[in-house]
Amino acid sequence: MVTSRELGKTRLPLWAAGFVVLICAAILGLSAWREWEARDAELRNAEIDVANLAHSLIQHADDTFELADTILVGLVHRLELDGTGPDTITKLQTYLPTRKSSDRIRGIFVYDETGRWLATTEHVDLSRFNNSDRDYFRQHRDSPAKGTLIGRPIKSRAGGQWIITASRRIDHPDGSFAGVALLTIDVAYFMKFYERFDFGPNGSASLLNNSGIMLARSRDESGAYVGRDLSNALLFRDWENRPAAAVYYFKSPLDGVQRLSYYQRSSRYPLMVLASKSQDDVLAPWWRAAATRMTFVLGLVLLIAVIGVYLVRQLLQRQRMAQALIAKEANFRLLAEQSSDMVTRIGLDNRLLYVSPACVRITGWSAEELLDTSSLAGIHADDMERVEQAIAALKSGEAEEARFVYRQRHRDNGEIWAEAALHVTLASDSGEIDGVVAVVRDITEQKDLQDKLASLATTDGLTGLANRRAFDERLAEDWARARRDGAQLSLLLIDVDHFKKFNDHYGHLAGDGCLRSLSRILSAYARRPADLAARYGGEEFALLLPNTGPDGCAEVGEGIRQALHDLAILHAQNPPSRLVTASIGAATSLPAQTAMDCSALVAAADRALYAAKDNGRDRLVMTGKVVPWPAKSA
Repeated sequence: MVTSRELGKTRLPLWAAGFVVLICAAILGLSAWREWEARDAELRNAEIDVANLAHSLIQHADDTFELADTILVGLVHRLELDGTGPDTITKLQTYLPTRKSSDRIRGIFVYDETGRWLATTEHVDLSRFNNSDRDYFRQHRDSPAKGTLIGRPIKSRAGGQWIITASRRIDHPDGSFAGVALLTIDVAYFMKFYERFDFGPNGSASLLNNSGIMLARSRDESGAYVGRDLSNALLFRDWENRPAAAVYYFKSPLDGVQRLSYYQRSSRYPLMVLASKSQDDVLAPWWRAAATRMTFVLGLVLLIAVIGVYLVRQLLQRQRMAQALIAKEANFRLLAEQSSDMVTRIGLDNRLLYVSPACVRITGWSAEELLDTSSLAGIHADDMERVEQAIAALKSGEAEEARFVYRQRHRDNGEIWAEAALHVTLASDSGEIDGVVAVVRDITEQKDLQDKLASLATTDGLTGLANRRAFDERLAEDWARARRDGAQLSLLLIDVDHFKKFNDHYGHLAGDGCLRSLSRILSAYARRPADLAARYGGEEFALLLPNTGPDGCAEVGEGIRQALHDLAILHAQNPPSRLVTASIGAATSLPAQTAMDCSALVAAADRALYAAKDNGRDRLVMTGKVVPWPAKSA
């Protein structure tokens, strides 16, 4: 009669063979999974690349149209003040070339209410042209809106090339239509800029407006794609519900290439950029590497199979297997005892059933002192509810694992930050949850470093003031708060006069010292906790004054200007005082009384700053309360 032991011996080779087959299948499965993960990693890296490219391209587009907007605002302001008489136009014809100071700007044009050309930077016969048939001209003529209009790409009548237009309406003193100020940007300028970036052999960069009209595209020397209407493309369907920026996979309707892309909408203008790479180009290196690796894996699996067939005949009895399991358990305990992380086992009553020796370093208490105590002891009160909910979810079977960060009391060092990874344990006999295993790590140093990095991300390195990013975030918050509370919000924009000449004459070290001196003055005048002094950019600074009216804003601005005078920093290139001075633009708004966003406050202060510079510098110009432009009367 065959005994159970003998029966087990006969079945052992079959079990071992099955085990070898399982190992081979696992290796193949894991290799396939790894290759799929590698493929996903290639795509994720490419997503990051195109996202970075899109961020750079939208910033470039914003900067370009911001420059155009600034020029148009100043030009329209001058025309509405001085009128469009012959003397003014003669002066304007001389003035316009000075504003065309960048290769971004193709040309600047001024038309009267009939579309007749009054002035331009182009060397053409003005009497030959009339632009009253252009879409942008009709739109400005029919609408009293004062904002800058970015039009569809058109063929220039002066030069014949594709251009993008930015235009603003000019009004007579009575508010009636007086004409249009127009600025053009060559489509070729964007194409040339996009050539600086590597999108791969079949990648591309596109600039579109929010209506889906192609404004510019890389590798489009013939202009075949300019002006193309893509509003029916999948990207523009349900456009209002899409996020402002996202990864987007699609098959291009222009060339049929399957693309991996990232679109980024402008926060300031009705524009978006689409940076894309060919998915085949992105995955080509992965395909080559995957073929090599899988060939190696297949060879390895074949070798394991051959060796396994030989080794299954040499396996020991069940006693050896039991001994191996016991040794594995001992090794696990040894790892837990030697680990720098604290390993604990928590019962269903939240009592500690096991604590590794690392608890002395993590909490300051020994394992003997912690055993049979509550696992929740020492947790900060503000974190207690969250930790209790996570443990309760594990014990109830709602989750198998959890990870969270919390504050823990240390016996000698006060409070520390800890990270815990928890996993449920099952009873060997019933398979039911009988507790939780927790691995706890001290991350205090890591948390402190994260806090320091967060502080550096919002601070200007030279002056110690808030940087532009922090200023923009605070401005949006204070604007929303002022609108909610019905409070006033004031802004000062401070610009050092002739700072470039100061740098050129005295050197950049002296220039940095000058900026630091001004930053100390701003810090002194940002007296209230809610006030924010920031370096807005270059030699331009900003001071945000919540709950401050025009009088208080003007008083602070004049105090800053006088304090800079009192420092008496020599500036031989800044007559007549020959001292470092600043021009200050100030604006005050009641957000609750306007539908505009916070950019209107910045624009108002910026206009005041330009007025201060135009009127001789070293002065404060206060625009008063920011209100929307009045609608055209019927």
